[in-house]
Amino acid sequence: MFIGISALTLDGKGRMTVPARHRDMLLAQAAGRLTLTKSPEGCLMLFGDAQWQEFRAKISQLPMEAQGWKRIYLGHATETEIDATGRVLISPELRAAARIEREIDLIGMGSHFEIWDRATHQSREAAVIEAGMPEAVRNIVV
Repeated sequence: MFIGISALTLDGKGRMTVPARHRDMLLAQAAGRLTLTKSPEGCLMLFGDAQWQEFRAKISQLPMEAQGWKRIYLGHATETEIDATGRVLISPELRAAARIEREIDLIGMGSHFEIWDRATHQSREAAVIEAGMPEAVRNIVV
């Protein structure tokens, strides 16, 4: 399970260094094979191989009326690997889709990661907090 947030900086080629605590797990679980895709939330989603296979199977089963959502998730999917120095290349197309330039937040979401432009993430998080806690969350938070 991937949890926590890491503030990272892309290098000049658009590569992100995966933090060691996550890199070791991704190398063990997925042999470094990863898939990046666009999220309608305004970020990117990063999956290890097994988690991507599960997600892809669910998306592939969506009915025809969800064809646009299939296109968002599967059409933008890009396979990548962790390189020898622990970096992952984020394609220019995906960086543009999430408005990512240099400063990013890598957020563990359990089965996958979200990759956010840092300023966008901070703004979205502030809006969530300002809107108040919904009852569904309040019921599980002690």
